[in-house]
Amino acid sequence: MDVCTETEDNRWTDIRQFTDNSSSFAHPAFEPGADNFKAIQQCRVLVVGAGGLGCEILKNLALSGFQNIDVIDMDTIDLSNLNRQFLFRESDVGTSKAEVAANFINRRVKGCKVIPHNCKIQDKGLDFYRQFSMVICGLDSIVARRWLNAALCNLVAFEEGGEIDQDTIIPLIDGGTEGFKGNARVVFPHYSPCIECTLDLYPPQVNFPLCTIAHTPRLPEHCVEYVKVILWEKESPFKEQLDGDNPHHVDWVLNEALKRAANYGIQGVNLRLTQGVLKRIIPAVATTNAIIAGSCALEALKLASNISCSLNNYLNFTNVHEIFYGVVKLEKNPECIVCSRSAITFYSRPEWTLETFMEKLTEKYQLRNPTLKSSTKYLYMINNLLPELVDISRNNLSKSLAELGLADGDELLISDESLHEPITLRLNFTDD
Repeated sequence: MDVCTETEDNRWTDIRQFTDNSSSFAHPAFEPGADNFKAIQQCRVLVVGAGGLGCEILKNLALSGFQNIDVIDMDTIDLSNLNRQFLFRESDVGTSKAEVAANFINRRVKGCKVIPHNCKIQDKGLDFYRQFSMVICGLDSIVARRWLNAALCNLVAFEEGGEIDQDTIIPLIDGGTEGFKGNARVVFPHYSPCIECTLDLYPPQVNFPLCTIAHTPRLPEHCVEYVKVILWEKESPFKEQLDGDNPHHVDWVLNEALKRAANYGIQGVNLRLTQGVLKRIIPAVATTNAIIAGSCALEALKLASNISCSLNNYLNFTNVHEIFYGVVKLEKNPECIVCSRSAITFYSRPEWTLETFMEKLTEKYQLRNPTLKSSTKYLYMINNLLPELVDISRNNLSKSLAELGLADGDELLISDESLHEPITLRLNFTDD
């Protein structure tokens, strides 16, 4: 029916469905009034990431009435960022993304105060994250997402009876984009599924187990990755960070990778492969960033004002062949290594070698360079400061779990740079 033909009363009735407490969209605690605007203005929000998605989120929050915003990003602006990260100009190349983005918003939006932090998220302690009402994540790094998710879970306190202290929950709104696909989700730590619970939803980054690239390379990619991860830091040929766009850096990596490939009889190392391993470019589309950033900002408004119930709990967007925009309710993982609060069982076989065990462990939990320790000794550790452990680790790779003295029910302490804190796994030997 054409809206213009409806009476004034009928139109008011239809609109009221979205603002009335009786509507399924309404939050039971919502009360209309000016206090809602004050709540939004006073809500302190942390935006993690000031790239393409982060710029959109910052703009949306500022124009939606949020006035107390912090933004954290460790990167500097590159020339290639300018086509989709609209808060930056050519004169900003080489400067901090967080600082430039904050200054841009502060100049353009009256009353909004954005505080920049030019550092890694790991450089901030838990007390820093505790001061925010919510955290909005606009990153392209799975490792950083996992770290932040674990940090917010660690901030949650529990009462004597084991009940969650609701006042210690800091919601995490996570947005992600890749090409013409994107997603947004709302995480209430220890209450709803966290990032780690549904890690299989995120495509694993192309990382090779360090034990493989360091000791038993089999592919040409392993040779390039060895030079990138280990040899560059060890040799420091140009006394600066490795830059995949610098032809001198790429040539050095290529030559060293060819030498390593020759030592192991591996074919296929060339310039194109080397550039592909070094850069790992993920396409970004500005329109996808805008749609997902809008979803994130809308969820922030809901949480700050109770104007509507928040997303429950995962939104998926695709625009490949046709547009799809839908919500899925994810479930908690009862064996999540971050929020389950229970012992984690890892099924294995006693005849597996430590190398096989580590490959399966790395694949399941998307680890990068894990350290394994039993109750009595280190089983695997790659650390340039402890060369004797490197030799022990190399020798242990070919030994079976039984030969290493591990038995059914034993517990292993696993630490990795992708984890906020070490986790404990309980071995369960099986014949399956």
